[in-house]
Amino acid sequence: MKNPGSIRERLTGSVFPLLLALFIGGLAGLGAVFFRWLIGFETSLLWGGDSGFLEQYRQAVPWLKFAVPVTAGLVLGPLLAWFAPEIRGPGVPEVMAALALRDGSIRHRVTLAKSFATATFIAAGGSVGREGPIVQIGSSIGSSITQLFRLGPDHRRLAVACGAAAGIAATFQAPMAGTMFAVEVLLFDLEVSSLSNIVVAAVTGTVVSKLFWSDETVFHIPFFTLRHPAELLLYFGLGIAAGLFSLLFMALVFGLTRFLDRLKVPAWSAPAVGGLVVGLVGLSRPEVLGVGYATINHVLHGHVLLGGAVVLLLAKLVTTGSCVGSGMSGGIFAPSLFLGAALGSAIGSLALVIWPDSPLSPAHYALVGMGAVVAGTTLAPITAILTIFELTYNYEIVLPLMTACIPAIIVVRLLHGYSIYETKLLAQGIRIVRGHDANRLRKMKVRDFICRDPEIIRTHTPFHDLVGQVLKSPFPHFIVLDEHDRLAGVLTLRDIRAQLADPNYKGDNIFAADLMQKNVVTVRENQNLEEAFHLFSSRNFSFLPVVASDDPLQVVGCLKKDDLITAYNQNVLKEQVPTSARWICSLNQGQDQLCTAEDQPQQKEKTDEYT
Repeated sequence: MKNPGSIRERLTGSVFPLLLALFIGGLAGLGAVFFRWLIGFETSLLWGGDSGFLEQYRQAVPWLKFAVPVTAGLVLGPLLAWFAPEIRGPGVPEVMAALALRDGSIRHRVTLAKSFATATFIAAGGSVGREGPIVQIGSSIGSSITQLFRLGPDHRRLAVACGAAAGIAATFQAPMAGTMFAVEVLLFDLEVSSLSNIVVAAVTGTVVSKLFWSDETVFHIPFFTLRHPAELLLYFGLGIAAGLFSLLFMALVFGLTRFLDRLKVPAWSAPAVGGLVVGLVGLSRPEVLGVGYATINHVLHGHVLLGGAVVLLLAKLVTTGSCVGSGMSGGIFAPSLFLGAALGSAIGSLALVIWPDSPLSPAHYALVGMGAVVAGTTLAPITAILTIFELTYNYEIVLPLMTACIPAIIVVRLLHGYSIYETKLLAQGIRIVRGHDANRLRKMKVRDFICRDPEIIRTHTPFHDLVGQVLKSPFPHFIVLDEHDRLAGVLTLRDIRAQLADPNYKGDNIFAADLMQKNVVTVRENQNLEEAFHLFSSRNFSFLPVVASDDPLQVVGCLKKDDLITAYNQNVLKEQVPTSARWICSLNQGQDQLCTAEDQPQQKEKTDEYT
């Protein structure tokens, strides 16, 4: 007879997460539907009529084309700067940071604030995408649900990934692409058991979107065929060009951000700069404004050749770089598709000019270019390949896509090293590293693992007294303080041995200040163990002085390399032992710790030195 407890545990451990993923997937799908409706509603409200953004924009008077995007930037700027600053920009980096730094905790206000701000910018003509915001909206829904039901961090992280996958899947009606986006871009330490939940959420989001958009297709895809294997060389060249253009795109986005910071443009007024560029470019090239899907369809039908493709490419680069770089709320996925289509069409048209008798189709290169630029900007090649594949359902396009996407990411990796999402986080001082180790260490603060009573030596301590103190101490390293209790240096056994080995050694008139190392590397108490780990690994340190967060010379303790490793090992062991075992142990011992010998590591001192 089966144990009821084991059945209950299996239900809690496997069925509940699937039901949660199903629920979040449905809500995220509805969120995507609402967001798209909101864009259409605001477009009609701002420009009048219901014939689509591009047609309504062209019929508007010139002063309105200029005034609407600038006004949108000025009106929404304070919302982005003060009420919900995390909704600035693409949205995906903020989800990545929430997963890595806050266990997936996202404020409830993000869902509505992101929806309203991005829909307004897109409706006003902002050259941004709706996919990144949908990722943040779906993730916010997942986070809010888990916070509402007071679920733990593991459930919350998974719920955020499920919401993101469902949002992308609902947008393109592409569940595989949505799943891989969550895996490649968001989740750094995916467990196999999590994948089924993400798939359920992505499929649910797709089904919900089909209920509302059953007869709609995002793009009108031409029939693709690879006419000759030699064409793969052209697709390889397209991939290299896509990688270089992805770097140019990122340089423009973050270059403008740094430029506005140097000019000290207030954050609340910066989006108006993007609106100004939109108004100027829109007077001559309105087809590059907004999400741009209508123009992409135009390119995919082969109606745009070399000259027109180059103009679209440059105009879209300027407008999107200005909008995202100025802090508008909007994604870069759709602009990447637009840039890829224009770049591919230009290269295909150029090849047709060089070989006029060849059966080349610029539309085919536009289609592959869409995937290549997405791969270059996001460094998520599988997501890019699956997105285009699910739009075409043509296996013949997979090989050209792989041939173009792989060199695109290699170029970006070699010349820059980070995706556009990671680059934004780096600009904010947030370093995202994939893997369990970094994520565990990142959540652990230095102040929780330091020795509060380190060995202290004064700068005026005579050498003879210094030797006596060293002989009595089990530690091989000492922090040196001056007469005001401020950090002056570090003294190790190596420094003392060097003095004793001096043939002219007498010990007279020699003090600790004469022997200590004055250039000291320290770590602040509010830093995380990942940052401390990088200091230990990059330099041959056995300990680091720990200083106060607001005072670099006030010593609060020291962090030993052995203590850091012990803390990490305990954290790993704690996650590997079932929750029930920890709970029973806490009842027996009165605290939440493991009843194992491994959980009570013996502290021992090594004789390796500070340098």
